[in-house]
Order: sequence, then structure tokens, then C-alpha cells
Amino acid sequence: MPRPAVFVALLFAACLSVPPARAAEEAGSSESRPPNVVIVFCDDMGYGDAGFSGATDIATPHLDALAKGGMVFTDFYAAQAVCSASRAALLTGCYPNRLGISGAFGPNSNVGLNPDELTIAELCKQQDYATAIYGKWHLGDHPSLLPTEQGFDEWFGLPYSNDMWPLHPAYAKFGKAQADRKQGFPPLPLYETPLEGENAGVPQVKIAAVDKPDQALLTTWNAEHAVDFIDRNADKPFFLYVPHSMPHVPIFVSDKFAGKSGRGLYGDVIMEIDWSVGQIVAALEKHGLRENTLIVFTSDNGPWLSYGTHSGDAGPFREGKGTTWEGGQREPTLFNMPGTIPAGTVCEAPCGAIDLLPTVADLIGEDLRAALGDDRVIDGESILPLLKGETKESPHEALLFYWGRELQAIRSGDWKLHFPHEYRSLLSAGGRHGTPSEYVQERTDGGLYNLRRNKAETKDVAKDHPDVVARLEKLADAARQSLGDSRTKAQGNEVRPIGRVK
Repeated sequence: MPRPAVFVALLFAACLSVPPARAAEEAGSSESRPPNVVIVFCDDMGYGDAGFSGATDIATPHLDALAKGGMVFTDFYAAQAVCSASRAALLTGCYPNRLGISGAFGPNSNVGLNPDELTIAELCKQQDYATAIYGKWHLGDHPSLLPTEQGFDEWFGLPYSNDMWPLHPAYAKFGKAQADRKQGFPPLPLYETPLEGENAGVPQVKIAAVDKPDQALLTTWNAEHAVDFIDRNADKPFFLYVPHSMPHVPIFVSDKFAGKSGRGLYGDVIMEIDWSVGQIVAALEKHGLRENTLIVFTSDNGPWLSYGTHSGDAGPFREGKGTTWEGGQREPTLFNMPGTIPAGTVCEAPCGAIDLLPTVADLIGEDLRAALGDDRVIDGESILPLLKGETKESPHEALLFYWGRELQAIRSGDWKLHFPHEYRSLLSAGGRHGTPSEYVQERTDGGLYNLRRNKAETKDVAKDHPDVVARLEKLADAARQSLGDSRTKAQGNEVRPIGRVK
């Protein structure tokens, strides 16, 4: 598959160890080459978990500096409120159900992201970018489905979520049936790609059974690998993808951040992620690469609210992970690229992770249609005009909110229409110390919400705006024809097969 690379991440800087002028000379003329892309992707981070998006009890100075020097997106969405589906969308520019993907893949799965799909890494490889992923993959753990089969030169990290692990500290407190099932997980491996020798370029198991001390070092290790990658590739364009395992439960933090925040262990974890961003920014500055690097920071879905004190904060939004309410999919997001993205700006246009691949293609000058082929449909649009301040309008007539294969809501402009569906919720506060409380199933009969006036989705105004409801219903019908909908039994005529182990 063709593959270009992009550098998207959230990072702002600490100290410059090399003067900018000399660093630019050492790195080669950065302005004469395609831009780098860094994407930093968190796991289960809430909208209210960073200073730039409203947190007052967690210090995130590096993220806040990037936000101040770039553009904050207030209405940026994950494509689905669960791990694997969200990651597939970010890398391919497609709603996950277009790819046959939903939910979260478990260990030893025989399915994953189809290698026939074009990823951001493969897009970048078409322009000879160096590409790397440091962190959680979660798009198939069979050797034929690992990152190095999807455009990445190297990978260090976990193949799936860090709770798919027999040592989860909460399992002993669960009911016996659930504990037995969880403890049936195989040991959690950590992979690294050798750069030399007979296995060069082929991921190898570095740690066969990740233990609690290893979990506490995952964020640090990801940051160290990212900095090393920048140092080794400062003289060529690169795409760096850092999908942290944290703050997905079970949460761990290194000693250097333990007890540092005003929100307990969870806040400490976020502070360490912020530090990791600072490390990346500092490495870019050392090599004079800041102005030629796009940094993107966002998350895969909202907070896992049942974990309470070990969960994030959805901010002003309703519900969290695993739902199509705003708290499940609206993410704390920023973009930073000095000289390209105006500093101190805010974008309120609805857009999302599906827009990253076409935006990267636009940024690096790659012909996306040629890379995709004439008949391959994707759902994202380039938001480079938004990033440059050339427009304030979303490129989307509508954004879709699926849970699995069920279309549960649709947004157009300020309006969001929910269709009748069940969703999970909490009757009481979330759990404490890593043990979750139980969800209950709730049901909505649907409703229309004006998100500019009612972020919390509590006031249904469908009866007052039948014309808006009719317009959104028509847009939803078109989406169902293309992508399907389990509620209406629509199959979808533009859905592609999931990747399968042969």
C-alpha cells in the first residue's frame, strides 16, 4: 500500500538545547521539505481533563502552551466512543463501520484493520516519510495485522488495551464469573521493532508479561522513543503517532509524577502525558523543526465514568465512553503549527478524527484521490482551510454518531438529532480506587438538541423545529444507505470488509 507520513501531536516546549538558527542548519533546510506530522492520541481522556479545555485541578502547561500558540477545537469528535473503532477511523479517514469495525478487539483476535485500507502512515510513505507508532495499536494483534503491515516503519507498545491483562487490580473485587473471564486473558506483551539484524522491521516481543512496574513506565517509554525517533530522523520528513495507553484503566504513573496533581492518581497520569508532549516539543525545537511540524492532540473517546476516581471528566457534556451523547465523543483537541495555524485561535466548526487523513494529505501535497483509487470512499474532509483561518465553516453537512452498527444520532451545524436507542448510564457515582460501579441500561425515545444553547443535551426541542428534524432525518437516510444501520435493518452499500487472518 502507498504510504505518506504526518506529524500530529499536542506538545509545547521546554528548553532549547540548540540555538534555533544552528538547529535549522543541522536539520537541513526544514522549509524546503514537506512538513512533519505528530499526532498524540490519548485513551479515555475526558473533555474536562486539560487546562486548555477547562481543567483547574490538573496542571497541563505544555498542552496549554500549544493551545495558546495554535488552535483549539471545541467541537471535535471521535468517530465512535470505543477503542478499536475510533483508532481505525483516525488512521483511515473513515467511519469505522465503513471498514466493518466496531467495538474493541481482544487478544488473539482473528480480525483487525484490513491491510487494503490506506492509513496516514501509508499516505506519508508515498513521499518517503519516516513513520513510527509508539503506544497502543489495538487494530489487530496477529502478525499480519500489526502496524508494520499498515505503513509504519517501527512500533513500540501494546497490541491492545492495558486492561486486557490478568493482573488488573480490580478483577479480584469483581463477581466470580467476570473475574474468571478477565483472568483468562493471556499475559500482556509489549512489542518493539528492531532497527538492525535479521529481524529488522519486524515487531518482536520485548516484554512477554507486562507487570505493574512496566505499566507505570509506559508513558515515559513512549516519550523516550518519540524523542529518539525525532533525533534519528531530523533530516527527513516524518510522521509520528503516539497513542498513549493512559489514562485507560488500570491507571499507573511513574514516580516522578505520583502525587503531583489536585485530582489524585488520575490527574497525575494526565500530568505525565502533558510532560510527554513537552518532551516531543523540546526535541522538535532542538532540531529547528517546530514551524515545519503539525502537532495534533486529541483522544479516542470520552471518560470511562464507571471508574469514578480513576476516570476523567466529561466537562459540561452528557454521559461518557460507550455512548453517542456528547460526553462520549467530543474530545479535548488542539492543533499547532507556528506560521501556518494562527496562534490563540478557537474553531467551533464541527469536525473530527475522520478529517485527519485528508488534512494530512492536503498539508503534505499528496493526491489523496490517486492514493485511494477511483472507487474507494472515505468520510473525512480536509480541515486545512479551518486551520489556516481561511474559513469558519465545517466541511461537513452532517456528522454521524454510531454505536456499533446502529446510527444513534446525527449532527448538522448546531443541531443534533438523537434517534430512539438504549445507552448505558450510572445511577450513582462512579467507583473508587480502580473498582468500577455498575452501569444500567437507559433508553431515549430520541430528541433534537441545539448544542450551542444546550451542550448538556437535556432540552428536547423537536416539537418546536419539525423542519430541522425532517432535514436531519433525510441526511440520516442517505447515511444509512451508504453505511447501514442495525436499527432500521439497512445494510449499507458502501461498506468494506474487515481485515481477517488468513
